[in-house]
Amino acid sequence: MSAQVDRFVHDRLPPAAQLPVFRYELPELQLPDQLNLVEELLDKAATKGFGDKPMLRSPQGTLTYAQAAVEVNRIAQVLIEDLKLVPGNRVLLRGGNSVAMALAWLAVVKAGLIAVATMPLLRAKELGDIIEKAQPVAALCDGRLLEELAIAQREHPVLATVVAFNKPDADDSLSARAAKKSGVFQACPTASDDIALLAFTSGTTGKPKAPVTTHRDVLAMCQTWPRHVLRARSDDIVVGSPPLAFTFGLGGLLVFPMWAGASVYFPDAPFTPEGLVKLINEVGATICYTAPTFYRQMAPFVRQHGMPTLRISVSAGEALPDATRQLWKEASGIEMLDGIGGTEVFHIYISAAGADVRRGAVGKVVPGFTAKVVDNQGNEVPRGTVGKLALQGPVGCRYLDDPRQTDYVKNGWNYPGDSFVQDDDGYFFYQARADDMIITAGYNVGGPEVEDALLKHPAVAECGVIGKPDPERGMIVKAFCVLKPGNEGNAALVKTLQDHVKATIAPFKYPREIEFVPALPRTETGKLQRFKLRQPNTTTS
Repeated sequence: MSAQVDRFVHDRLPPAAQLPVFRYELPELQLPDQLNLVEELLDKAATKGFGDKPMLRSPQGTLTYAQAAVEVNRIAQVLIEDLKLVPGNRVLLRGGNSVAMALAWLAVVKAGLIAVATMPLLRAKELGDIIEKAQPVAALCDGRLLEELAIAQREHPVLATVVAFNKPDADDSLSARAAKKSGVFQACPTASDDIALLAFTSGTTGKPKAPVTTHRDVLAMCQTWPRHVLRARSDDIVVGSPPLAFTFGLGGLLVFPMWAGASVYFPDAPFTPEGLVKLINEVGATICYTAPTFYRQMAPFVRQHGMPTLRISVSAGEALPDATRQLWKEASGIEMLDGIGGTEVFHIYISAAGADVRRGAVGKVVPGFTAKVVDNQGNEVPRGTVGKLALQGPVGCRYLDDPRQTDYVKNGWNYPGDSFVQDDDGYFFYQARADDMIITAGYNVGGPEVEDALLKHPAVAECGVIGKPDPERGMIVKAFCVLKPGNEGNAALVKTLQDHVKATIAPFKYPREIEFVPALPRTETGKLQRFKLRQPNTTTS
């Protein structure tokens, strides 16, 4: 029985006819109807022998599982006792990867609230779009990131309360409030199908979509890729670059280590490629998560410094070029653990590790899932033929109140939007995105969102944005701009437009290349033909 009194999300789930088929064939996927994922992963750690083991590490010190449980309880008490939140309320989380961010996320979910984690680089406009969609009534925000959230809050008063963390000198900070609490808190008795999080993704249009993830979904995913492919151990120390606001980072750098009784190290400063190699050596890290671009940049420093403790390197977030896999293997001696997953299903569903790796392939379908390559009518194509990926498993896409649900789920199958070839042995070979998503250095960027930002500049009359292949980043954001009369398309204006985009939306979305053109290719009805912009040596006129 649901414990979530606030039914906002439950009432906006897709109708049954638009839902995917959920498959729970494996014995380990038979989960009870009532469970709270934080209670399972954290409160029960002591009974699994993990209570006194390290869980969260940072330059400031280490928290064991037992110590982290007390801190999570104190924050949950603040949420329920002080802020008067009720199960089902959405709580926006804004912060980079840190121990405080991890504790805040766990407290929100343990209290039966719904976590809405956001990227630290998002600007007020993007935060406002998320607030408008999710209707959070409270936010927990890193004290260094309050400014943009304050702007968004003024425009969206539904967000009534903001409490800062990582702000030790403030009397009203989250840590100051939590220090007054007992640390005793009973997990909300959520149903397994109660909502744990909304993980926003912009999609190709720039309009945010909110995949809905339940307590069952998260724990079911722990029983698939982490159990059968990753195989982390309780003595592992995990590091990596993906943000906790991405489900790739949330799984790899919090949930999956907790499931294994392992620990995670969160540094104070962002990574550089050399810095990550040095950190792995300093803390004795054994598992690393980052994007292919970063591994490529790390390789020369691995040769320089060595990296004796690392045993697993996980690549995801964008396609892994075989050249990068071989470069990394040559430098580190480690076979990359590649995988493809998605926010809509929380994490990785096709992968391979160690001896199961086949050159050029992402891997095989992860136990618990089934996948096939199909044509436009949903019919499976012969092996060796390019088609669209369709999959089913213990998790599946449920968008919050979004007509795009029917684009992702068709006849009970999830369609992530990727083109693949499957060989006779069941290995899947990635071909391309089936949509206009730009994936650059592991970040997803919707071209129309960048276009919208550029069009806000007074010099730009029209623009079109695409992803351009790039050996270092996989793709870069490239913009084609038509200028208004009186403006000269020169290097100075390129810099001006790039800075404008950085100030308007998240800085990583800015166009690294801008080409000034007299006109853009359009259909007779005025629709921009981005495919023509992608064609090399095409003259626009």
